Amino acid sequence: MKYLLTALLTGITALAFAQSKFFTRNGTVTFFSSAPLEDITAKNYSTIAVLDTETGNIEFSALMKSFEFKKALMQEHFNENYVESDKFPKAVFVGSVRNLSMVDFNKDGAYDTEVSGEMTIHGISQRLTAAGQIIKRGERISLQSKFILKPEDYEIKIPDLVRDKIAQEIEVTVKAELEELKR
Repeated sequence: MKYLLTALLTGITALAFAQSKFFTRNGTVTFFSSAPLEDITAKNYSTIAVLDTETGNIEFSALMKSFEFKKALMQEHFNENYVESDKFPKAVFVGSVRNLSMVDFNKDGAYDTEVSGEMTIHGISQRLTAAGQIIKRGERISLQSKFILKPEDYEIKIPDLVRDKIAQEIEVTVKAELEELKR
């Protein structure tokens, strides 16, 4: 009986642990740059995201070469000249939901949140705090946020020749539809 009770408790604990982690490999990161000569938009549809609903820890990882541009030349310049994708292949955010107690993961709804952590792009890490929203629908959790980044904060050099084509601030939108992480 004692062994049965121990096995049952271990199983329940493992189940509870597994249910606290949600994951996707298909998150979307979009960035938009509005400048006098030309607007620039790029999308990445293969962003990895993980959320631990117990701790509020959250991570996003996007391969820089997975950003798609309307113009192939823009994509080439982005990867080779600006973010140097071969040298710095990923953008990574590691942080946590600051107001996790305001989110009820047992109840469907939309919850305004704030995340805070470290954003690493081009080998440079910066503190980032951004407003966002967690949406609970059935067994899925959606995450979304919009925030501003400055290329200069990540030592991304913009040549003088094209400086007028690229905004000083880039609007970044993150969306991810997460499912329970199966072990």
